[in-house]
Amino acid sequence: MNVNSQIANYITSQSVQKQKDLTTLHELILRLTPDSKLWFLDGKNSEGKIVSNPNIGYGNCTLSYANGSTKEFYCIGISANTSGISVYFFGIEDNDFLINLIGKTIGKAIITGYCIKFKSLNEINIEALSLALNSCFEMNRVK
Repeated sequence: MNVNSQIANYITSQSVQKQKDLTTLHELILRLTPDSKLWFLDGKNSEGKIVSNPNIGYGNCTLSYANGSTKEFYCIGISANTSGISVYFFGIEDNDFLINLIGKTIGKAIITGYCIKFKSLNEINIEALSLALNSCFEMNRVK
């Protein structure tokens, strides 16, 4: 199964409201970076054990580890969870970047370092989220 089919299956497996929100987010991110690489992580480790929620990923960035190793990964990830939706931001070095950028304008969301969590898109400011998404993609383009 290709990544587009995996993404479509994941989205349709969610509740009606989460399907709408994930579809809107997916389309928004694709408009922002139409040529970016798409990823799908099913949340399972190499042994098939579930270790996280599935994630849809967009773009490329290089994650660096303390031991000097690096790993190619996506820049932005979205995932449904029991309380709503999480948007993950990778390749940002400043843990306070998101809160300083959109903390006062995002609306009813929790920002934790590299993640924005919200119950539904109706509760947040889409323009603020778009600013954060664009900023992350831009940071990863200039590296």
